[in-house]
Amino acid sequence: MPNSLTGGQVPPPTLDTVGLVDQSLGNAGTSSSASVLEEGAVDPWALPELKDTGQSWKELSVAGRARRVTIGFLKACGLLGNLYLFICSLDILSSAFQLLGSKVAGDIFKDSVVLSNPVAGLVIGVLVTILVQSSSTSSSIVVSMVASKLLTVRASVPIIMGVNVGTSITSTLVSMAQSGDRDEFRRAFAGSAVHGIFNWLTVLILLPLESAVAPLERLSALTLDVTSLQAGVHAPDILKVLTQPLTHLIVQLDNDVITNSAMGNATNSSLIKRWCGTRGQMTIGNSSDCGMDALGPCPGSNGSATTEQLPCHHLFVGTTLTDLAVGFILLAASLLVLCTCLVLIVKLLNSVLRGRIAQAVRMVINADFPFPFGWLSGYLAILVGAGLTFVLQSSSVFTAAIVPLLGVGVISLERVYPLLLGSNIGTTTTALLAALASPSNMLLSAIQVALIHFFFNLAGILLWYVVPVLRLPIPMAKRFGDLTARYRWVAIAYLLFSFLLLPLAAFGLSLAGDTVLAAVGGPLVALVLLLILVNVLQRHRPAWLPRPLRSWAWLPLWLHSLEPWDHLLSRCCPCRACSTPQATTVKEAHCYENPDILASQQL
Repeated sequence: MPNSLTGGQVPPPTLDTVGLVDQSLGNAGTSSSASVLEEGAVDPWALPELKDTGQSWKELSVAGRARRVTIGFLKACGLLGNLYLFICSLDILSSAFQLLGSKVAGDIFKDSVVLSNPVAGLVIGVLVTILVQSSSTSSSIVVSMVASKLLTVRASVPIIMGVNVGTSITSTLVSMAQSGDRDEFRRAFAGSAVHGIFNWLTVLILLPLESAVAPLERLSALTLDVTSLQAGVHAPDILKVLTQPLTHLIVQLDNDVITNSAMGNATNSSLIKRWCGTRGQMTIGNSSDCGMDALGPCPGSNGSATTEQLPCHHLFVGTTLTDLAVGFILLAASLLVLCTCLVLIVKLLNSVLRGRIAQAVRMVINADFPFPFGWLSGYLAILVGAGLTFVLQSSSVFTAAIVPLLGVGVISLERVYPLLLGSNIGTTTTALLAALASPSNMLLSAIQVALIHFFFNLAGILLWYVVPVLRLPIPMAKRFGDLTARYRWVAIAYLLFSFLLLPLAAFGLSLAGDTVLAAVGGPLVALVLLLILVNVLQRHRPAWLPRPLRSWAWLPLWLHSLEPWDHLLSRCCPCRACSTPQATTVKEAHCYENPDILASQQL
């Protein structure tokens, strides 16, 4: 018999009700120190409050003020030191990838028949840039092949697009180091994903357009025709001047080996550099025509000139290990130093950016121009990103440094987006200056390739930034950030799918021929676009859809929810890094404050 309820009592909620509460909390999926919205839900993308829990400056004694100044100075020195080691570890990581995959990267460029396929060229550009971890190295290979007539300018355009896509993997790897905190990981991964999404969306628009009418090739050729360019000097390399004293003590590589491998002049020589210079010596013979006042060798003497090679001075100069073994050693060491420095940088930023300092930094970085010129703030951020990348001479270093700042909540995603777009422009201007320093036989080819790279990124900005409604990478990156905050293995899946599985699948289909690629890839792309359209209409205009398509509930759970996959991976993964974090803070704030729910806890 059902128990009778006394007056005023409320029946305890059933298990279905509790499940619905938990499910709604799971859909929110976030616990953040950010500001709370009017409805009571927490906005995970609002910048967190970094409150200063210490005493104010006026309340401190003389000894306390001196202690605070000393601690602040030590923190600043520690922050700069860790940032320097972080940049050096990125350089060593690039060298490790070059040792592991440089010969493979050079061999990939040999097959000119495969490179004539635009999709294959795009995939090769992505894979080679991932292998060598340097867009400059990949671009230099393309320039050398175009100058040597081994590759046409039209065939080089998809490769340059792939090079631009491959550079975004560095920031994605850096964001993984902040996976310990869910809110920081949400923001950091979204900041790294917005860069890759922008590159992929630009490729999806410009690659078919380039294959049809070749606008980038024609625009770059027209620019060369109307501009009288002359060979100039090398671009300023400020960052390497600071990092080379340390990185050259660890390892030095000969990048000409990669280029020679792509040009068909491959040798079995190691990529590790052994000789770093030459020194000439002149042996002067006897001659009766020379006087005592002669300062140099006599013209008629039987002297001979000898050249002495100067050995390099680094850790692996005389090693008997193979390039593969040295690459694995450097890879493990650089990843260890990179993650350690990144964790220390995040900790120091969290301790330094408190109170008024945090407010001042946010006011400077996230400030907008007064009305009606607020729209100019984003374009100023693009110029700042381009200028900083030009000074640092590395877009990877700039994007890798921006991601931790986004993670700790100093800068918003809406401001990071134009900074990253400016970084893309900055790295192309650096390549353009480097092209001006090329030899005369490679000058025009190098400049045209650099111009293609520049116009590609400029077209991406025109597509995905000028019109605010079309800034699609920002909401898509936020969606990825929410998913990775709840399911951390989504970050690894995105990394593998975007930069490995998808390029390899497209490359395999392109090897089978254009017919197979169109027959298999065309329906798959159409299906993906249809699913995206249906999901957008389900959120905003469900009445426009047929009744069965207004919800995916009729599908099996594993086809429209990540919960079954999360349970499977949680069982397979022994560590807690892959598991879903528990949103206890949200439940205490929204659910456990209800006395009816508290009364039902015995159930």
